Amino acid sequence: MTKQIYKGRVVTLNIETVALPNGVTVDLETIRHPGASAVVPLKDDGTVVLIRQFRHAAGGFIYEIPAGKLNPGEDPLSCAARELEEEIGYRASSFALLSSILTAPGFADEVIHVYKATGLIPGRQQLDRDEVLEVIEMPLAEAIRKIEDGTIRDSKTIVGLQAVYIRDSMR
Repeated sequence: MTKQIYKGRVVTLNIETVALPNGVTVDLETIRHPGASAVVPLKDDGTVVLIRQFRHAAGGFIYEIPAGKLNPGEDPLSCAARELEEEIGYRASSFALLSSILTAPGFADEVIHVYKATGLIPGRQQLDRDEVLEVIEMPLAEAIRKIEDGTIRDSKTIVGLQAVYIRDSMR
């Protein structure tokens, strides 16, 4: 049984009565989310393009890779390409899926599809009115150091940057 508590433009909060594999029945608070795509934009010289975006829930500005929510029926790759251009003003000639991650599986079903984008060419940035951000470019190695020193704390960004760093260093 599912009881909808709240339905917003991004998430739906439900109380769901669930029979667990051990036979116990419990009520679980569950957040339903349509999913998202995120992109590690990598220039030919090894520079990554990040954003420093205001996030109210996180208490201020944080470093992130470009990302956004999937529209109904939207393919994750199309979403990644759209968000790349909207947020940082670049298009890419090539995308590679790095991982599809569960963000908080204890209470939410959100999956973020994380891509690497290469062959970057200038496009047109088109921020939504609720997006307050600046575009930051830095060498990939510097971004990894910012993970290590705690400057970069966003999980999708950490997963994406580390996946690119590991894959590129193995070549």
